Amino acid sequence: MISFDLIAVFLVLAFILISLYFKLLGVPYTLLIGVITLGIFGVLTPAEIVSGLGNEQVAVVILILLFSEVLRKTSIIENTFDLMFRKVKTYRHFLGRMVMSVAAFSMLLSNISLVAVLMPYIHNWAKRNTIFPSKLLMPLSFAAILGGSATLIGTSTNMIINGMVEEQTLFPGMASLQIFDFAWVGIPMILLGTLYLLGAGKWLLPSRKVIVEDLQTHNREYVIEAKVKSNSHLIGKTIAESGLNEIKGLTLVTILRRSFRITSVPSDVMLDKGDVLIFTGETKNIADLIATNSGLMLPEVGTLSRMKRAEVVEVVISQNSALINKTVRDSNFRGKFDAAIIAVHRNGERIEGKLGNVVLRAGDVLLLFAGENFISRTSDTNDFYFISKIREFLKLEWWKTAILVGGSLLVILLAVLHVISLFMGFTIMIVVSLILKVTSPKEIPASIDYNLALVIVMSLALGTAMIKSGAAALIANGMISVFLPLGKTGVLFGIYLLTSLLTLLITSKAAIALAFPVALSVAFTLGITPVPFILSVAYAGACTFISPNGYATNLMVSGPGGYTPRDFLRVGFPLTVLYMVVALTILSMIYF
Repeated sequence: MISFDLIAVFLVLAFILISLYFKLLGVPYTLLIGVITLGIFGVLTPAEIVSGLGNEQVAVVILILLFSEVLRKTSIIENTFDLMFRKVKTYRHFLGRMVMSVAAFSMLLSNISLVAVLMPYIHNWAKRNTIFPSKLLMPLSFAAILGGSATLIGTSTNMIINGMVEEQTLFPGMASLQIFDFAWVGIPMILLGTLYLLGAGKWLLPSRKVIVEDLQTHNREYVIEAKVKSNSHLIGKTIAESGLNEIKGLTLVTILRRSFRITSVPSDVMLDKGDVLIFTGETKNIADLIATNSGLMLPEVGTLSRMKRAEVVEVVISQNSALINKTVRDSNFRGKFDAAIIAVHRNGERIEGKLGNVVLRAGDVLLLFAGENFISRTSDTNDFYFISKIREFLKLEWWKTAILVGGSLLVILLAVLHVISLFMGFTIMIVVSLILKVTSPKEIPASIDYNLALVIVMSLALGTAMIKSGAAALIANGMISVFLPLGKTGVLFGIYLLTSLLTLLITSKAAIALAFPVALSVAFTLGITPVPFILSVAYAGACTFISPNGYATNLMVSGPGGYTPRDFLRVGFPLTVLYMVVALTILSMIYF
């Protein structure tokens, strides 16, 4: 029976699809307007709209992202990868290690935070080894997605799904999803995905020039002073063995060692602790020395012109940035961040007109000429991610590192054993990081992703409205009539396909908000367990390899890698089909 509530819900769903497809509003505000509209027309009560605020999974998502941000601000992850990759020189060897290790880390950390940390490292490794970054950045995103989809805490979409499970009322008493409920499909797909990327990487991944090399910048010559660290891996190596004389665009002109100077530096000179190296080079090449595994400290950078202290850095605009839809002139970038935008790159698209009139989009790569206050003003920003970083990461004593890493692993183990909840465990870890002064009370509120919290709460409310109005049941009945002749696995395929198509049209978080109540209603109508249908929505929503806009990590690497939508389609489509086949096969074997 058609009711006013049913019509209202479908009109709101149409608004959400149109708004997100044409990018009229961001995901948080689109969902907020839709849910508030349902509240105005009485489809949802005020209590139902805000009920998600009391959902434990919302708090767990925030806490895990906060702790991931704490680790991101330290050098723990980068130092770990440095030890793993320091001696790796071949593309295939690096790719295999990177995909497996990133996937493993993504099982326990936020995959978005992990990609944000590793983009500069992988970008600079590629340039040092004369490999196109485009051969590695897309696999970085795909590896993070594969790993994040293998556990409950690896990706926010899985935790949003679990929040919906706790809020649903169709199956009273249904238990929450556990950390490794996703691993039955996730672990095999990490292995298969690694083999696919190793096999397809050389042939399918595009070869695109490093973005900085394509931009026309003012070639200011720099004098760069770098000091060999006391624990540097360069100590005892000759200049030839260190590779410092092979960095494109930079020339090592002098070594200052205690009381004497070495000029016209021979390649057989052996480096020592405390050596001060003097380079000259153009602005676009400075980022090659700003890497955690360089073994060098850059105490200050000066120019041969008027600038007293400045750097050139690359950043990519985030999906929820306040800069989106503003022109370069109106962004007030210099006033807010003490940096000037000197070039914009947009996936190979030619940008016409004056730079000041360019309207910024998510995924745009900005080349910045940054002043001395840039670091302090951007330490907590969510407006963009760094590609080539200029900031010094916090160096922790070994025992603090052991407490943070060991503590997080212990929390996960105790949660698996049902000794402690994830909420309490990560709350304790945040408190510990405050006690150890790894972070500060002022940094905690600034690191909270309020947009994500709003998306989760509104998604839960939208799911309630779809089930309450009968919209979910109506869509579910239609899917059952189409796919049930193929059996239960056929219906499972229908749910997976629906979620995947929604993810292509809108975003993963919005897609699962729409698909979850349909999946729940399908299981309820068929009278079978909803778990395989719920997991199907989770896998299809998170494992989006076809589109740069479907998942945040794809968007993050899209600009820096110079990728086009066709690149994602060519490399991601076979992996998407493979994931779907494996997921449906394993879920059918376990539950049907």
